[in-house]
Amino acid sequence: MRDFSWKYFSMTGDVDAYLLYKEVNTRDGDEAEPEEEDALDAADWVQ
Repeated sequence: MRDFSWKYFSMTGDVDAYLLYKEVNTRDGDEAEPEEEDALDAADWVQ
């Protein structure tokens, strides 16, 4: 769920997707942001 919400946020800029991403990270106890490289991969989805 974390990966999906981050990729959706990075593609759309939807604030709710970002908040979901942060909530899942907090629940998992993992505050690490995805690497910039992962965000660039999401750009390959939309073409």
